[in-house]
Amino acid sequence: MEKAMHQSHGMGYAEYAQNHKKRMDVEISREADYRKSQLIYADIQRKLKK
Repeated sequence: MEKAMHQSHGMGYAEYAQNHKKRMDVEISREADYRKSQLIYADIQRKLKK
């Protein structure tokens, strides 16, 4: 998990847990990635139904 945090967000879990601003930045980024993946999934589903 630590390695994934470094690769994805450029910080370790300890830094994430201690710094509120960085934590919020990470969560905003995660939310944007989630929304993007949902749009991609919906587009694929729509294309498969044709």
